[in-house]
Amino acid sequence: MPFFYISQKLFRAILTIWGIVTFVFVILRLSGDPVLQILGPDAEADAIELMRHAWGLDIPIWKQYLIYLANLLKGDLGFSYLDGRDAVTILIERLPKTLSLMGATAVFTFMIGIPAGIYAALHRNSFLDRATMSLAVMGLSVPNFFLGILMILLFSVTWRILPSSGSETWKHYTMPVITMATAEAGVFARFTRSAMLEVLNQDYIRMAIAKGVPWHKVVRLHALPNAAIPIVTISGFFVGTLIAGGVITENVFAWPGVGRLLVESVTNRDLAVVQVIILMIATSMVLTNLTIDLTYGWLDPRICDLRSDN
Repeated sequence: MPFFYISQKLFRAILTIWGIVTFVFVILRLSGDPVLQILGPDAEADAIELMRHAWGLDIPIWKQYLIYLANLLKGDLGFSYLDGRDAVTILIERLPKTLSLMGATAVFTFMIGIPAGIYAALHRNSFLDRATMSLAVMGLSVPNFFLGILMILLFSVTWRILPSSGSETWKHYTMPVITMATAEAGVFARFTRSAMLEVLNQDYIRMAIAKGVPWHKVVRLHALPNAAIPIVTISGFFVGTLIAGGVITENVFAWPGVGRLLVESVTNRDLAVVQVIILMIATSMVLTNLTIDLTYGWLDPRICDLRSDN
């Protein structure tokens, strides 16, 4: 893989993270005064000015930004305005719950979506193909919050078989995972079917069949590897939608994760915690897309040559 291709992707990744961090920093400080949010509008002026000075909010935004960047380079990401603890520590406390939920959702999505898409492509225009794609469209058309609330009404309120909040047992995972994975499995099923159909119509597939290669080998050795790039592509978007869906789902089911922490921190104007969460989300998404770009180069070296020339 060419060095120029890798260095170009790394530079763009760093530039993207810097742009997101800068945008979030400025928007958070222009959207309101966190001191008034915490102390209330009836607080005394002296107390407000004292707290602003203690948090460094009484200096121009550009100076706050330079101080923030300097601290960021030193590994200091700030402290929570609410309890004075390190913002990274607060994030780390919530992170395991979010990662476990995202991991379970990803496994469920891949196990359902990709095989469904492959099966539909191999049985094109059959009743099962149409039924599978209809279910996929239905799944990706239902909003997360609506499906989550509907499941709570059915399984928690009406039938009382699943808990509506918490994260202690597998039962607590059932509804959040289904809520998040339903739409994503539908997306993967549709993309996988389209990729497989495109590959199955290629001349080399017909040639392999004409030579007498068994059908299962044609699918496993020729069709699936060549259909992998579109599936890898949507895997990058999957991380972003998983994070966005996690924020909604965690709040619907009172899941003690990062998504719920983000909403609480935005509501309470806890700037340092919000910035740490956004930085983590941006970094994870950028690194995921960087990995996908490098995977492209590994799957098809011609991509590196074409993009290096540009």
